Amino acid sequence: MSDHLRFSHPFYAYCKEALEDIEKQGRYRRFTPLSRQSSHYPVYDRKINTQKETPIVAWSANDYLGMGIEPEVMNAAITAIQKYGAGAGGTRNIAGTHPLHEELEAELADLHEKEAGLLFVSGYVSNQASLQTILTSMSGNWIAFSDQQNHNSMIAGIKGAKSADCVIFKHNDLQDLENKLAAAPKDVAKLLVFESVYSMDGDIADIGAICALARKYNALTYLDEVHAVGLYGKEGGGVSQRDGVADQVDIIEGTLAKGFGVHGGYITAKREIIEYLRLAAAGFIFTTSLPPSVVAAALTSVRLVRLQNWRREKLFERIHTFQRKLKEADIPFIETESQIVPVIIGNAELCKEVSQCLLDKYHIYAPPINYPTVPKGTERLRLTPNPYHTDEMMDNMVKALKTLLLKK
Repeated sequence: MSDHLRFSHPFYAYCKEALEDIEKQGRYRRFTPLSRQSSHYPVYDRKINTQKETPIVAWSANDYLGMGIEPEVMNAAITAIQKYGAGAGGTRNIAGTHPLHEELEAELADLHEKEAGLLFVSGYVSNQASLQTILTSMSGNWIAFSDQQNHNSMIAGIKGAKSADCVIFKHNDLQDLENKLAAAPKDVAKLLVFESVYSMDGDIADIGAICALARKYNALTYLDEVHAVGLYGKEGGGVSQRDGVADQVDIIEGTLAKGFGVHGGYITAKREIIEYLRLAAAGFIFTTSLPPSVVAAALTSVRLVRLQNWRREKLFERIHTFQRKLKEADIPFIETESQIVPVIIGNAELCKEVSQCLLDKYHIYAPPINYPTVPKGTERLRLTPNPYHTDEMMDNMVKALKTLLLKK
């Protein structure tokens, strides 16, 4: 095929038009390459063209506790890569299961008061693969009751189960959920799909109340604790552990990439469910497993986080200090009990402009969060103070925000 014919395909024109439209809406996302400095977190280095690197303070990282730069965690990865090599060598079924995988799965199951656990290559894949596999079982005779603000990975998993029905209930609205459960056919299997901490607004679900509804209507519960593991509960087991209801949740999903600072996702549940997913979930079966170096680092991180509650205490001291400074400066933000501090801008173009100015003028990294991640009109900076943000860093951020937002 000639180049002329190949490049005349209508998909090229479609992409060009779609990109132009995204640009007009102020939603065109451009990456900002930053090099994290393990000895100076949350300081990153930004290099523009061939110029000298400039230190940048990051305010939107998901390594909430800074475990990714913890020396013991890094050394565990280094030791494992020297001993076992750089990659896993295969899928879990073909030479890719290391004793470390099984050790970490057992550790995570114990953390969440479950019988077994299963590792996936990411939190996205663990949600998508697990939900799709569950909801296509039993000839798809399922109804998934999904919170209105569930993550895209959960939505993708539910949509992938084409034979199952999906009922969306209003965000964190227990009455709406019960109304929809009561109206559903009694002879159809039901799965309640929800999160503990919602990452854009920072609000938290009433897990105990949702579990009570599940018992009343004979439904299973599927809880995403991605933005909570490591941060809540006496051992970092998430909001379900903090609230003393982990044993009431049927399936708990989490990540190793946020509170634990490494990489990967996982599911914990009763052994029968885990075994079924292990043998049936395509997103698990056909994917090369996590490298032993990553698993070793994650295992070390999980064990440290479980034992060292001071990390959680320090995190929330920093969060409360930052919120207080924002209040004193009259900067509007959504105040929640979580680690997420959303500063609402409300306009995509303006949000991008404020973010770029923070980066270029004040050397502060806080990327714009625009549609489709959040609804139009709620564009924001999603700030995540962590234990390594100093008072000086906080004061600089508050001063910069006050200057930029007052101008607008």
